[in-house]
Amino acid sequence: MNKTLKEARNFAKASVEITNVAKEHGVDVGVAPTFLCLEDVHKLNPDLIVAAQNLHYEDHGAYTGEISIPMLKELGITWSIIGHSERRQYNGESSLLCNRKILAMLDNDMVPVYCCGETLEEYESGITKAIVRDQIRIGLAGVSTDKASKIVVAYEPIWSIGTGKNASKEIAEEVCGFIRDVLTDMFGATIANEIRILYGGSVKPNNIKDYLKEKDIDGALVGGASLTIDSFKTMLDNIID
Repeated sequence: MNKTLKEARNFAKASVEITNVAKEHGVDVGVAPTFLCLEDVHKLNPDLIVAAQNLHYEDHGAYTGEISIPMLKELGITWSIIGHSERRQYNGESSLLCNRKILAMLDNDMVPVYCCGETLEEYESGITKAIVRDQIRIGLAGVSTDKASKIVVAYEPIWSIGTGKNASKEIAEEVCGFIRDVLTDMFGATIANEIRILYGGSVKPNNIKDYLKEKDIDGALVGGASLTIDSFKTMLDNIID
């Protein structure tokens, strides 16, 4: 819940130069602003992937306060984050609910960025992999192999989000590698290798490159460090340097 419409417009205009550089280096760059800003950001920088932060699995109905897939697609938005830790924590979203959203998105040729991750208590109890495995298996249940490669999975350890306490690159790689193994069991090695796995958790300009050097980390889901255009640009510069 950041940036007014005016602030988002300014960010979008300033990001044009960044996406031009990103295209030259084969890097996909995107943002997930509030619903109010989606259309303007998309129009002001068409080369920027613009994702919703959430959506509903029904295409219409008596669901006050919700946003449907047809509404988003009419704006040209074809990506959405699903199951972000804050949605799970503050809005009670379950992996089962995420599954309904993901299946609806894939049926509508959209790209879900499905988030998974453990709490500090779960991490300290040594059950990270069990938690993540269940989230992946439940959230992606029923996904056909011909649609699975469209999915993006984001590992975000809840204990490292906004705390400044980021998981080491070794921990992040171990869990992302484990996610790849779970995806392999579900969809086969070829599809699993096509699914992009992101790491999110206190990613900053000074550490993003270290994470992206790891074998199974294909990108980053960045929070607070993406809010200023200077930080956004520095992250890209550090990736392609």
